[in-house]
Amino acid sequence: MSTTATDWPAQLRLPGQAAAPAGPVDMQMMYVMHHAFRRDLRRFADAVRRTPLDDRPTWRLLHGRWELFAEVLHKHHSGEDAGLWPWLRERVGQDDQATLAAMEAEHEEIDPLLESCAAGFARLAEAADEDARAALAVRVVAARDSLARHLEHEEKDAITLIQALMTVEDWHALEAEFFQEKLPLRYLSQLVPWAVHDVPREALGRVFAEAGRGFWVLWVLTRGRFARRERRAFAHV
Repeated sequence: MSTTATDWPAQLRLPGQAAAPAGPVDMQMMYVMHHAFRRDLRRFADAVRRTPLDDRPTWRLLHGRWELFAEVLHKHHSGEDAGLWPWLRERVGQDDQATLAAMEAEHEEIDPLLESCAAGFARLAEAADEDARAALAVRVVAARDSLARHLEHEEKDAITLIQALMTVEDWHALEAEFFQEKLPLRYLSQLVPWAVHDVPREALGRVFAEAGRGFWVLWVLTRGRFARRERRAFAHV
């Protein structure tokens, strides 16, 4: 069902977000994920520099926390590569094909950086290794900056294409097929508090209204444990 500009939702704006193109599709959950990705890489970059080499329990927690971040980002990018970019590619003009090709190329640039960071966190979870920490510090900053460029490009240009070409029904159908696969409760109990951690309080009500009561209940049940582990993992930040 088509909508007019007067029916379009007010788009969510979160700290660090580059843009929020107007259109019929409410992109708030996409922006919540982007906010979490930016937040994590900023905190990881600080933690790698500041965590004492001999604090093995904290490095182990950072390693586990990196695995959660990397898994969520991988699922997010996989959904875009398998569903969103192909859907748009079939409908955009030649001038906009370059934007979609860049989205995929940027994902390919980010993936090896994430893998090298995972190896660095695994090493430091096992032993105090100054060379490994120095290498990891460089790699995490590279991952942070690469992902920041990609998210800015996506928010400014790719989401503009979504708003120009997709209806609300198109978006919901694509979400259901490529982004909302049935997930185990154990994973959801980590994903939900992770996604909204540090989202400004004034935005939380809107997020919960869209995500539904089940999302809110799971957040209430899991936020305390997540926050405690977060404080321990990033104790030196």
